Amino acid sequence: MLRSSRGIALFEVLVALAILSGAGLALLDLVTGGFRAERDARERERVLAVEERVLTAVTLLKRDELDRRLGRHPIGEVMVDIERPERTLYRIALAQVGSPQVEDLVTVVYRREPRNAP
Repeated sequence: MLRSSRGIALFEVLVALAILSGAGLALLDLVTGGFRAERDARERERVLAVEERVLTAVTLLKRDELDRRLGRHPIGEVMVDIERPERTLYRIALAQVGSPQVEDLVTVVYRREPRNAP
């Protein structure tokens, strides 16, 4: 084998190793991104489960209890905003304490007026 042929063979091996290394790094980046996305999805699912439990508890409150809780109040890691747009309707919105401007869950509940109300 000629001396120049051996140099070319070595160069081809180095290029092949560089290509394999690049492909390996790309694959590693994809796997890392997948793990990160899975972790974020699990955290989001946990937060929504907490918010769902809080929303269920708040929607079971009676009219006078909802009236006492009008406004925005933190309950653990959840921010609860209770409004009364009409006399018999209550709007309940839940958001994360870290980003209270983004409402995750919203519902409207009806509570009839007391019989002795004017």
